[in-house]
Amino acid sequence: MTTPTQSTPTSSPASGPGRVRTPAGNAADRGVKRRRVLDILDAAGRDSLLLTSNTALTWYLDGSRVHISLAGDPIAALLVDRSGDHLVTFNNEAERIAAEELPDGVSLDTVPWHGQLHAAAAALAIDGNPLVEAAVTAELRAARQQLLPAETARYAGLSADAAAAMTDVLTAATPETTEFQLVSDLAARIVAVGAEPLVLLCNGAGRSDFRHPLATHARIGRRAMAVVCARRNGLVANVTRWVAFDAGTPQELDAEARIAAVEADIFRATVPGAKLNEIFAEIQRAYRRHGFGDDQWTRHHQGGPAGYAGRDPRVTADVTDTVVLNQPFTWNPSGPGVKIEDTVLLTDSGLRILTVDDRWPTTDVDGRRRPLTLRP
Repeated sequence: MTTPTQSTPTSSPASGPGRVRTPAGNAADRGVKRRRVLDILDAAGRDSLLLTSNTALTWYLDGSRVHISLAGDPIAALLVDRSGDHLVTFNNEAERIAAEELPDGVSLDTVPWHGQLHAAAAALAIDGNPLVEAAVTAELRAARQQLLPAETARYAGLSADAAAAMTDVLTAATPETTEFQLVSDLAARIVAVGAEPLVLLCNGAGRSDFRHPLATHARIGRRAMAVVCARRNGLVANVTRWVAFDAGTPQELDAEARIAAVEADIFRATVPGAKLNEIFAEIQRAYRRHGFGDDQWTRHHQGGPAGYAGRDPRVTADVTDTVVLNQPFTWNPSGPGVKIEDTVLLTDSGLRILTVDDRWPTTDVDGRRRPLTLRP
């Protein structure tokens, strides 16, 4: 086992030559999150917890970037104990982490780049045997449910940026645009606003039956769907939009209206105190109610709570989490050739749509402005 070495200050530099990023975290929000984790420790009768997943780390550190490869494991682990917060990273990552990602009050220790990160972080526990994430999965998810003021503002900003990227790219598209061209333009705009494109999907007219359409070199033709899941400061905003270059067939227009009605039923069911499995049952009824039959909900996941994971978690009949105020969601009902998806926040005045761009055409559905297909 590698013994960690403390090699950097316990608070990050505020500025320096060439530095344009400081940790996103808000001290007040971080204090609430630490209290929530200490409550988990109290309930478990333990004194330390080891956080190792990207979702848990970015939530607890309030937006710090702890990845290099989007497909790789985090390059840091965090031990939370009664004395404080102790981040461990590889020696080749420590300088950037200290300069740009480390919140005030978090100690930073290092291991060699070839060392055992998790074992080194666990060794910081008094007994060397901290509670691990897998033992308190549900408790940590509950701790993440309710967004705090500063992260709510960050999430709203990211969501608006993702929606604006969709408007910019789809407004400029033509039937000759290829799927790869379209998603590359989306990627460029997402990266330009300091976010990471975790998911980019597109299907043109010839591939509209696919629910998770990775892009191809095919031209989009008369009609296309685009999907973006963008991450910034740990939070993930999800949005789907459609573009068409004709008036649409009566069947398409009818299906678009019906899938929006399914979503409206889901929104009505998303209220404080509801259980996610109860909402899942309502989703299935909504598909039948609006003419999609008994099987369409089986063709694609239906979404669920959002935030520091694309879905946290995907809703199923087995997920019994209770909905709370200030919790974000992304529901994504779909049918043959139709899908609707936005990131929303449950507030004391109802659901607030976050992925909004006023330039996008909308229609009223159950008292909310919901996206239409764009016809440039």
